[in-house]
Amino acid sequence: MSARDDILARIHAALGTAPAEVTPSAAEVTSGGAEVTSGGAEVTPGGGEVTSGGAEVTPGGGEVTSGGAEVTPGSGEVTRPYRTTSGLAQDELVALLVDRLEDYKASVEIVGRDGLVEAIRVRLDGKTFVAPAGLPSEWLHSSLAEHAVTDSREAPLGVDRLDALDAVVTSSAVSVAETGTIILDGSPDQGRRAISLVPDHHVCVVPVETIVGLVPEGFARLDITRPLTLISGPSATSDIELERVEGVHGPRILDVLIVR
Repeated sequence: MSARDDILARIHAALGTAPAEVTPSAAEVTSGGAEVTSGGAEVTPGGGEVTSGGAEVTPGGGEVTSGGAEVTPGSGEVTRPYRTTSGLAQDELVALLVDRLEDYKASVEIVGRDGLVEAIRVRLDGKTFVAPAGLPSEWLHSSLAEHAVTDSREAPLGVDRLDALDAVVTSSAVSVAETGTIILDGSPDQGRRAISLVPDHHVCVVPVETIVGLVPEGFARLDITRPLTLISGPSATSDIELERVEGVHGPRILDVLIVR
């Protein structure tokens, strides 16, 4: 008995089921316009029909059905029964995003546009930090200049240099309220993926107009060919013994500034 057979035998024993038997009569092949059946699947070559587990394909303009979804070749339409819009007002979206992010142990503050500079200054005061080259310069208080370094694709900072810095400040592309997910797409005000993953503290600016309700709404606004980074709270993971470790996959501290 092979290792595979031994494992399958143990599974069947645990489930109290009998292994399936394959006999010559269960699979039949006849050459030249032949029919092949196996486990309920039927194939008739040359314009025939294929059925397997309820899925049916008729070549040459036929219909394909599987799991309740129906596609007629050439129509380009696929039934998508999931929600594509949330219908929530902006205030409801903000409240939901704040609730989710705080549940993930992120720090969240809602600020006006005239309060953004001070909010960033308070969080980065006395810290060394990196900012992407495209971050609006007016967001950074003049007192932060001596501790700031700039990263760009033309002059990227190495991992060791990034690791030596205390923090990073970026903007964001889209935020999904229902899942509490902030998405960066590598735009100039967000920078390379490395700068938002290596430093231990991430200050992330979320313009209120970029908040949507659902994941489909979020991806409808994104170019999926860009390097997307999805952030749902500070980095944390746990092993099989459920010991939580923070900072393994990204910053341990996430400060979110929602700007109205």
